[in-house]
Amino acid sequence: MDYDEWQIKLRRQFARDQKYKIKNIGDHPVYSDFELLNPSNGKIYKVAIRSKDIGLNYCSCPDFAINTLGTCKHIEYLLHKMKKQKGAAKLFDNPPERKYSSIFLKYDKKRQVALRIGSFRKKEFEKLAKDYFDENQVLREKSFGNIEKFIEAALKIDKNFRCYKDAIDYIIEIKDEQKRKEKIEILFPKGISSPELDNLLKTNLYQYQKEAIIFAAKAGRCVIADDMGLGKTIQAIAVSEIMAKAFGVEKVLIVCPTSLKYQWKKEIEKFTSREAMVIEGMSPKRREQYLGNEFFKITTYNVVKNDLKYLNDFAPDLIIIDEAQRIKNWKTKIAQAVKALSSSYALVLTGTPLENRLEELHSITEFIDRHKLGPLFRFLANHQVMDENGKVIGYKDLRDIKKTLSSILIRRTKQEVLSELPKRIDKNYFVDVTEEQMNIHDEHYSRVTRLVTKWRKVKFLSEKERQMLMIHLNCMRMASDSTYILDQKTRFDTKIAELMELLTDIFTSGEKVVIFSQWERMTRLVAEELRNKKINFEYLHGGVASKDRKNLLLNFHEDPSSLVFLSTDAGGVGLNLQCASTVVNLDCPWNPAVLEQRIGRVYRLGQTKPVNIINFISKGTIEESMLATLKFKKSMFAGVLDNGEDEVFMGEDKFKQFMKTVETIAAPVGPSAETKSQEAAEQAQKQKNFSLSETETKKEQPNSGHPTGQAAQELFAAGANFLGKLSKALSEPASGQNIISSFIEKDEKTGRQSLKIPMPDDETIKKAATVLSAFLEALKK
Repeated sequence: MDYDEWQIKLRRQFARDQKYKIKNIGDHPVYSDFELLNPSNGKIYKVAIRSKDIGLNYCSCPDFAINTLGTCKHIEYLLHKMKKQKGAAKLFDNPPERKYSSIFLKYDKKRQVALRIGSFRKKEFEKLAKDYFDENQVLREKSFGNIEKFIEAALKIDKNFRCYKDAIDYIIEIKDEQKRKEKIEILFPKGISSPELDNLLKTNLYQYQKEAIIFAAKAGRCVIADDMGLGKTIQAIAVSEIMAKAFGVEKVLIVCPTSLKYQWKKEIEKFTSREAMVIEGMSPKRREQYLGNEFFKITTYNVVKNDLKYLNDFAPDLIIIDEAQRIKNWKTKIAQAVKALSSSYALVLTGTPLENRLEELHSITEFIDRHKLGPLFRFLANHQVMDENGKVIGYKDLRDIKKTLSSILIRRTKQEVLSELPKRIDKNYFVDVTEEQMNIHDEHYSRVTRLVTKWRKVKFLSEKERQMLMIHLNCMRMASDSTYILDQKTRFDTKIAELMELLTDIFTSGEKVVIFSQWERMTRLVAEELRNKKINFEYLHGGVASKDRKNLLLNFHEDPSSLVFLSTDAGGVGLNLQCASTVVNLDCPWNPAVLEQRIGRVYRLGQTKPVNIINFISKGTIEESMLATLKFKKSMFAGVLDNGEDEVFMGEDKFKQFMKTVETIAAPVGPSAETKSQEAAEQAQKQKNFSLSETETKKEQPNSGHPTGQAAQELFAAGANFLGKLSKALSEPASGQNIISSFIEKDEKTGRQSLKIPMPDDETIKKAATVLSAFLEALKK
């Protein structure tokens, strides 16, 4: 028994256990049109019985449309029920004469438009058909363009001539494809060299990006499967612009992971003049948002699962599925919900269309064209290699799959387009936080605002208040990562789950990754997840002895299976990690120089590959405020922090500058924070950059100059040094005890302990005292 016979028998067996309500809407007891009602879900299927054998019957169900068997459980159910009726055999053996002729769709290995000629004026139909159909009465490819002429002539011969809806739909699909290709060639006559592409967005596109954009516009529905970091986002935005100009697209739906929804909004507003709405909030609010006039609607996979009715009412013209590996498992509710979406045009973005099993590729392709790879059972039968026990041990004829998909899938690796790529690409991933994280964050935020309010009134904070300010700011930052960092008991966070999804994409490209966090406890959580997923990694933190660090570095460079270098800021200095090409910052430090030190471990002289910098930003927290205020560029923080040290209590002038930053950070965080920062960045940018939908930067060298100040400032700087080291002790528990001990002094006579803070030289102290004395005298006047 071959696969087709086995699959047909499965459907026959399954059909006998079903219970449908049958309604004959035709004029014959068996050879007629029927409606089958499934009482369990209320779905109605239209079934046409034209033969007792397989091939000529029809059903409106999805399985019949794609299984290429010529039957389904609904057809088999009807045949089984009717054959049991009295006199059924005679009725089946004597089909009624069908006088009318008709065009129908044959569901064979390949869908074909075919003609059935009836008995009425048969010779005239046969003569007419010769110009359009082959000897098997299958419509010739060249005849799709003028099939209307045939139908018009056929109706003149017989007004009862029929053309079934599924055949019409397929004809329209083929004709639209032809017209779409012709129109794109007219709009862009020189292909990727057409000057019209240069004005598509507010940035210049790379040649390989133009290639994908033209490909997608011609295809109408396709997969862009470029390696991570090649700018799939901006390619999708450009395709949307072409579709709007060429085919009147007015509504675009973007489905993406939660962490990317605001990244999409930012890119759209940066590179186009279009408006974008992020769909979020409670159900009534989301329903209202779908009714808005924005060209782009951005939603997430989980929202799609809950909003199918709203989305189908919204009826998007173009659907963009980002990080489409989320629908690779066709059994999940999310995958089924996404595939229930309908649109004329579709674009799937994924760097990993195939990770472990061929079923994943089939599932993703199914959203674009459910017929392209055929039914899953036949696809697997053709390409899986099994042992005698039925276990999959390999795959075969993979080039055939590539050839089949060549009209709807385009993929380029970094190696293929290396000469076009910039050396460094910076990208921010916005992630939501849990309610528990936000509660802790807001508790410390309220204390920060009280201190900021006092500063605004009197322009003065005591050293204790300054210390408390820094503690609360750091607690806000810790809560933005994970509650575990604060209490070591609870585990409420989202960044780590998003990180694991990201790593899956990166590893598919064969790349190594360096992951940084300021907090040792955060890296501890990441290490645990990596172990659970059996991902080999090296782990550097303050507790690793100097003599052992060499082995970590050696393993990461030389062991192909060592994919991750996980580090606190202890690894931010002095290490060469050029074998990696991606840096992930789970959190960003106060000081941009420290951030550049991290990145400099990978992005440095001798690096031969483009480097991706990915910063995780917790939305609605201090991290987003820091991003909007500082944009993580050293020029924004010049003169506030000294020498790359994580100092807080600096000279008074610098503290005032620091407080200006804190005042901004203490302001309520709104959705526009990133937009405002982007506007500021664009004003500073004097020339138009090439873009991969991320911010590209030239390599920056750390500022090694040591700013000088007045004597009083140096005195306060001594306290700053102490508190900076104290902050480091808090973030590095393993080495923190040694740092704290260095500041404790014991009186040998009394046994009492006191805090020891290194001070400037005597001359500096004297000058500072003079300045302070003069200041106090001035206050008396």
